[in-house]
Amino acid sequence: MRGYRWRWPARDALAGMTVWAVLVPEALAYATIAGVSPVVGLYAAPAALILYAAFGGSRHLIVGPMAATAALSAAIVGDAAAGSGANFTAMTAALALTVGIAALLAGLLRLGFLANFISEPVLKGFIIGLALTIIAGQLPKLFGVEGGSGDFFERIPALIEDLGGTNGPTLLVGLTALTLIIVLRRVAPIVPGSLIAVVAGIVASTTLDLERHGVEVVGGIEAGLPSLGFPDIGLGDLGLLAAGSMGVLLVAFAEGLGAAKTYAARDHYGIDANRELIGLGAAGVGAGLSGGMVVNGSLSKTAVNRSAGARTQLSGIVAAVLTVITLLFLTGLFEKLPEAVLAAVVIAAVVELVDPRSILSLYRVFTRRLGRAYGVAARPDFIAAVTALLGVMVFGTLPGLFIGIGASLLLLLYRSSRPQISELGRMPGNGHFAALDRHAESRGIPGVVVLRVEGGIYFANAERIRSEVRRAAARKGVGAVVIDAETVPFIDVGAVRMLDNLAGDLGDLGVRLLIARDVGQVRDVLRTAGAEEELRRVYPTVRAAVDAAESGG
Repeated sequence: MRGYRWRWPARDALAGMTVWAVLVPEALAYATIAGVSPVVGLYAAPAALILYAAFGGSRHLIVGPMAATAALSAAIVGDAAAGSGANFTAMTAALALTVGIAALLAGLLRLGFLANFISEPVLKGFIIGLALTIIAGQLPKLFGVEGGSGDFFERIPALIEDLGGTNGPTLLVGLTALTLIIVLRRVAPIVPGSLIAVVAGIVASTTLDLERHGVEVVGGIEAGLPSLGFPDIGLGDLGLLAAGSMGVLLVAFAEGLGAAKTYAARDHYGIDANRELIGLGAAGVGAGLSGGMVVNGSLSKTAVNRSAGARTQLSGIVAAVLTVITLLFLTGLFEKLPEAVLAAVVIAAVVELVDPRSILSLYRVFTRRLGRAYGVAARPDFIAAVTALLGVMVFGTLPGLFIGIGASLLLLLYRSSRPQISELGRMPGNGHFAALDRHAESRGIPGVVVLRVEGGIYFANAERIRSEVRRAAARKGVGAVVIDAETVPFIDVGAVRMLDNLAGDLGDLGVRLLIARDVGQVRDVLRTAGAEEELRRVYPTVRAAVDAAESGG
């Protein structure tokens, strides 16, 4: 609340009401995906929202049940419950608690740095793929057809096959709600279009008896608050959930962190990954002790929250209070809400996150120089983003994320194994040295080749560097090769041995190998690893090394 402004309470309250209007029916739906009673989704929300507001770091992130983690919960709990015979609902709450404890421990141990291995392009592709998958899951509700299950490319053909059975009134209600939200967002962005659409949908459903015309509605909801306490299972059952909870945590953290960073970047504030883990952990523990299900940062509800004008987590607290009121008094209010209206709200929220221009901008980061050096891997960020996007759409949320991370790390290893090696020439007039292919005025040095290695020298790229140096030394009339090490941040023992052997081989051919401008770590390793005297005698400048080569000193 530090720095809170007097103009914000109304915006936060309206945003909280809008989130509440989306959260309640979504929580009901996602609970059924998890294989438990719909009301379990509502049980999870209040404690999760309040505890994240207390411990989390995002001003906009809304936590609650989500489709991806709900599906994972159903699979993990199904296997564990089948093996132990425990109550499915109690095991679902226990999984939420287990994921929450794991997140808390990871945050307290400051393991948030692991999120750094999920690069921004991977997160970008992951978010776009997830948003498209969410939209594909909502379209059947918009058309009033059954649709299919599975990944994006399974759901879309199934939807197309079912279009012949489209329910006209359902499609009319859904498209009207979607149009209303989009138009209000463009012409009157302050107006909570999602909330107006939900209220209008309930009013229309009640007055026109839309259910009689085949329009699906949310249906009955049990009233009352949950009992608080540890789920009624044994410690052995927790062990059965432990391994699966790590996968759920990774998906939950990736989606929540991605949503938090997306909206933090738009409003120019920072996100601490460790604090997000603690916030997610506290929310998960609260959901589990409330008899709820797994929760995580929600991409769609965060989009709704921000687009409705939220400024702080007060909107989440408002949504939590309204959810409690709903459980106590208003469960009948949403019984007549058309599912097509809910689908329209979700689609309108996440469609903003489908940003193909951000992927195309990664494709444009390319030069012929990079293409010659790295080939197809010259666009590593673009490849990683597309891999994550397609991975989510084809294989699902968790596999898609791992595929994106794996592709990103493989491309990083590939690029580090092929460092850029530039040949330097002398600039006329000032005697400075610059790359021959970048500066047309630079001139080569008779009898001396100067190579600048742009990257660390270690076991994975030592052979490539050896080949480049030998190729340079094989030129006619070359008596020395100088390695400019200013852009070499590190070297390992294997690379020192390679340089020793290379220096010996070149010496037999009458070619000297000299090193100039090494940094501290390279200098230390060359000396402590027992490099030959010629290599340990590092020259302070390229000019000094060239002068020594030309004079034979």
